[in-house]
Amino acid sequence: MNLSPALTRYRVVAWIVGVLLLVLTVGTILKYTSGDDTIVAVVGPVHGFLYMVYLVLAADLARRARWKLPFTVLVLLAGTVPFLSFVAERVVTRRVRAAFPLVASGAP
Repeated sequence: MNLSPALTRYRVVAWIVGVLLLVLTVGTILKYTSGDDTIVAVVGPVHGFLYMVYLVLAADLARRARWKLPFTVLVLLAGTVPFLSFVAERVVTRRVRAAFPLVASGAP
């Protein structure tokens, strides 16, 4: 089973969700310090939608790579903690490439 496309999809969405969560965190700070909720109003729904996409793609990768449930749950939750999705993406990439050497080489 070729995991390269699933891993690539996961990595892209993990970074997008991570960046949006950081922007949303800054927006939340601004909302409560200056009363400006523009960033939260715009980025919040986008992050929420893309987090759902992240969940689906991470679950798909977990199924394909046959991860155990505790690791899968931690990866799924990583999109809710600022900076953690970046860490999870690196851990997941290393784990998948170590377990499936053909993914690292890009071979079909």
